[in-house]
Amino acid sequence: MFAFKSLLDMPRLEAAAVAAALIAALGYAIIALGWLPHMAVLTAIVALLFYGLARGLKYTDMQNGMIGAVGQGMGAVYLFFFIGLMVSALMMSGAIPTLMYYGFGLISPTYFYFSAFALCSVIGVAIGSSLTTCATVGVAFMGMATAFHADLAMTAGAVVSGAFFGDKMSPLSDTTGIAASIVGIDLFEHIKNMMYTTVPAWLISAALMLWLLPNVAANDLNSVELFRSQLEATGLVHGYALIPFVLLVVLALLRVNAVVAMLFTVVAGIAVTYFHSSPDLKQLGAWFYSGYKLEGDAYKDIARLISRGGLESMFFTQTIVILGMSLGGLLFSLGVIPALLDAVRLLLTNAARATSSVAATAVGVNFLVGEQYLSILLAGETFKPVYDKLGLHTRNLSRTLEDAGTVINPLVPWSVCGVFISQAFGVAVWDYLPYAFFCYLCLILTLLFGWTGLTLSKKEAV
Repeated sequence: MFAFKSLLDMPRLEAAAVAAALIAALGYAIIALGWLPHMAVLTAIVALLFYGLARGLKYTDMQNGMIGAVGQGMGAVYLFFFIGLMVSALMMSGAIPTLMYYGFGLISPTYFYFSAFALCSVIGVAIGSSLTTCATVGVAFMGMATAFHADLAMTAGAVVSGAFFGDKMSPLSDTTGIAASIVGIDLFEHIKNMMYTTVPAWLISAALMLWLLPNVAANDLNSVELFRSQLEATGLVHGYALIPFVLLVVLALLRVNAVVAMLFTVVAGIAVTYFHSSPDLKQLGAWFYSGYKLEGDAYKDIARLISRGGLESMFFTQTIVILGMSLGGLLFSLGVIPALLDAVRLLLTNAARATSSVAATAVGVNFLVGEQYLSILLAGETFKPVYDKLGLHTRNLSRTLEDAGTVINPLVPWSVCGVFISQAFGVAVWDYLPYAFFCYLCLILTLLFGWTGLTLSKKEAV
């Protein structure tokens, strides 16, 4: 995307006005009007195309910019195909139902939200993917929340916090690797330096979930036992059903490519499925396309928890990825983003301004484009020379990229992560946002440390 040439040399004030109008329009359409993010983003694209035509640009040139941007994001589109297949496989094999069954027995309602946060943190680090954690353990916890009569928005906030802690701190995570590589530092040096903001954010989040969020009433345990018995009656609950999930964790620890790991998990899920049922190929194809379906009136209470996955369930997310990347490419082609980045870069004279500008850029790209990878890449490329000029070690930059880029994406309703999570959990982003404590605590702490100079390291003298 950085090789794109802007079609317009847009003045900074005009770029700022276009960006502000765009964010305001997206927010109004999605929040006030209740539009799906697809319609809001598509409307923004159409408006920008008319704006470009009015400025004398050719449609084909603007289209080429959008196509180039989508090409950069095709990896995410393919990834979602395999997530859909994997969720179906983990459902039909009994991996997620079994995880839910044992989870019901191990997790106390009193500490339910903290349990969701802590377990998703561990699994997130092991897997290295926030969306995979949400699609597996997160879905299981949402099922448990229904059984415990816990607040679904609070549960989603706890799961998102834990999943993105894992995404941020795992050496297996794509975003962690990108943040380190874009500024040219060692991966584990980057992870070690992130602990200054990440560990306090985790501890404060844990305290808030333990002491601020309400406990779940103990008398809800009767419904939990009912859910456990219904799960067991489906014939999906078996100890060996956890094999595909264990395989996924092991492959992640071995740093196997995410898509390859998912493919092996799907194969393992199919093999386990045939241990306790014998679906024909027609049925198998239907499950992989439309999602696993639990049939029978006896299971109606838990059918909506088990009937998930499939390629079809990913179309909603994949289309917003394509539209979001198209919007980003169009903003580049029109010169909006380059003008804004150049304007910010010229104002930087100290560490406090540098940190604030990096954070504002990463957050801004998340809101403008809805893509966390782009927020890291753009801000990293733009501000690395600035950090060198100020004599600041680039590990400070990579930390801020994650604190303001990676973990903010799930808090944006039209973002890739926001759309995926809200669809998977059935909870709107605006509902779980107040309880995703970890995500915005990271941003607050990185700004605080930037302004005070705490934990900021200088560039070593050569």
